[in-house]
Order: sequence, then C-alpha cells, then structure tokens
Amino acid sequence: MDVLKIATAGSVDDGKSTLIGRLLYDTHSLTEDKLAAIEKSSKQKGFDYLDFSLATDGLVAEREQGITIDVAHIYFSTRNRSYIIADTPGHVEYTRNMVTGASTSQASIILVDARNGVIEQTRRHFFINNLLHIKDVVVAVNKMDLVNYDETVFNEIRQEFQQLVDAAAYKNQNITFVPISALHGDNVIQASANMPWFKGTNLLEHLEAIDANDVQVKGQARLQVQTVIRPKKEGFHDYRGYAGKLKGNDLSIGEEVTILPSGHTSKIKSISFFNEDYETALQGSSITVTLEDDRDVSRGDMIVKSTELPRSTKQLVATICWMDQTPMTATRKYQLQHGVHKVQSKIKQITHKITADFSGDLERTETLTMNDLGEVKIQTNRPVHCDAFEVNKENGSFILIDPQSNTTAGVGFIHT
Repeated sequence: MDVLKIATAGSVDDGKSTLIGRLLYDTHSLTEDKLAAIEKSSKQKGFDYLDFSLATDGLVAEREQGITIDVAHIYFSTRNRSYIIADTPGHVEYTRNMVTGASTSQASIILVDARNGVIEQTRRHFFINNLLHIKDVVVAVNKMDLVNYDETVFNEIRQEFQQLVDAAAYKNQNITFVPISALHGDNVIQASANMPWFKGTNLLEHLEAIDANDVQVKGQARLQVQTVIRPKKEGFHDYRGYAGKLKGNDLSIGEEVTILPSGHTSKIKSISFFNEDYETALQGSSITVTLEDDRDVSRGDMIVKSTELPRSTKQLVATICWMDQTPMTATRKYQLQHGVHKVQSKIKQITHKITADFSGDLERTETLTMNDLGEVKIQTNRPVHCDAFEVNKENGSFILIDPQSNTTAGVGFIHT
C-alpha cells in the first residue's frame, strides 16, 4: 500500500483542524478513547456537534487559543492507501514551521473560509506551496454552510485564487477546487446533497486518485552514500556496499556511473535491499549498490550516471527560509549540510528579502530574521554536487547549521 504525504494550511478559523478531524472520523481512524474524549469535551463546551478540531490540536497552547502552532503529523488509512498529514500552522510568525511541514509533502490542501475569500494568509500559503513545488494542490473552500451553499460565492473565490495561480513562478501544478463544509461533512468523503451544482469529486476521492509516483518530479539519478558496508563475515572479505536513498530517477545494473568528488568511473555490479536483489532500483528506494571496480567511496560521496553529472560548485544562489532567532547577516559562517554531505560555508551577500504575496516586491536588506524569505549568495570551502531545486527537489535543497549552537538556522532551495 502506497503512502501519500499531504500538507495542510489555513488561516485562523478556516476550519483546518476540523477538516482533519472530520477525515479521521469519517474514515473510522479515531480510536474509541479519542472519540469518547471528543464527545465529552464537546458536551462540556455546550456544542450540539462534535468538535473535531480536538483530534489534532495537541499542544495546550493550541487548545487554549484554538490555533495551530507546531507541525503535527497525523496518520490515517483507507482501503486504497495510507496518508500522512502534516498539519502546519498558518500564522506568519510560524512560516518556518509551514516550510518544514510542506517540504516533504507530495500534495497540499489550502483552506479558504467561504465568508472571507482569499486573504493575505491565503496568498502566503500558496506562495510557499509554489516555492516548494508541491505538484497537487487542493483549494478547499470551507464553511459553505455559512454562505447557504451559494455557487456564486464558490466561483468568485475560485476566480480570485486563479489570479494567484497565474502569477506563480512554478507552473507545473495541478490546482483543484472543492467546496466543502468540514463541520457537516459536505463533499469531504461523499457528495453533498446541499451542493448539487458541484460536479467534481469530493475531497477524499480526489486524494485517492492522486498518483503518488507522478507527484514526484523525476530528474536525474543521485545516490548519496550514507554508509559503506563491510561485513565481517566469512565469504564477504572483499564485499564493499554503498548504501543510501536513491533520489531523482531510477538506476540499473550495468549502467556506467561516476563517483563524486573523485570523478572515478565504474559500473553498477549489484543492487540490493536486505536480502533481496534487484535489476533496477526505483526513485525513492533505500538501497545498497556494489561496483565492478574497487573504488575509494566514502560517506557523503555521490554516485551518479556518467551521462548525468550534477553541477559541482562552490558558489550557490538560493532562496532561504530563515528559522533562527539570531538573524542571518552577510559574512557569517555556517555549516552547510547537503544531504549527508557537510561543508563549511560563508554568506557572501543577502541579495534581497522576498515578499510572499505574489506582489513581486523585493526588499533590499542586510539581514534575514526569523520567518523571512530571501535570496542569498553562499560560498563553500569545498564543491557541492547539486541540482537546481526545480529539477531535483532533494538534491537541490540544503540546511544551514549554526556552528555555535548547532541548531538548524535556515533551509535553502538552490536556483538554476
């Protein structure tokens, strides 16, 4: 059974937590004790309905304020597939949390309150989804019950959101609009009798139909070595296996490969996972490969097809989401981690700050503070073997680590 990772985003009171709770309830994914707790709390609050938001707001501060602060990962399954929902906060002061939650997601649900339409936070939510190249985006127009299930309201919001889609830099996104009422279950897992004018699929039907393989943009095969396997057993004296996660595309036995940074070449001799052998490893597989020639390969080295070499450079231009309380300033030094490969780096220039609302505003600045997005030029002391983020998401991203506090200070997405 395949797994689909979904990021959710919504403004205050858009009903994001209620929608997730409704999905859990209608797919029978809530445990009996959790359901009993929701029923009890709903009665204590005087509600004549179940408060499904209690299924997701895990932090005390979230329950008290009725908002999402941290990223929570929620799991549920249907007969067709399993789902992981990254419930991300929508507030501007938690932009870094949203980027973190959405960065590994294959699809996204953006909630819009039917009463308010597209607002500033909606623009930022979609901007981040577009920045991270989330391929399948569902715009769930929620609380249709509060606008009398009016088709005109839905169409006006769809037209307004379409203006954001037209202004977006990344064009290869599937945008789907679904009118829902998370509170009453309209168009969540079954068609709504209150909106017969809507001829599209309900929310869960759409999620079920997404091809989990198709949402992964295929680029070029990249196998960054996480560990070198040298078994200390009889019969394995000469065995050298190189284990890691294959990114970008597939890799087969017999293909000529280049080992970076050495530049030495060889051919794939075998591909295995535990005790299973394969002729071809698929993108996203965690595998161990052996080579036909005895080559010096270490952790952090990269094995690629000889006809598909990445860019090797000490000069990076990237979009940065800053996550640290200590601002980023030019000339500061950080440890840059690209996969498992770590190099020392220095900020050469902060080109500008990016306004996340599709206005195109580029603010000149010498610092990036927490939750800022900006374009930055970085110099490393050793080459980084990378691709542009739009070509290979995993090989086109990195994190910056503060050498003094050892905290993740920022996440970067490499430009062309």
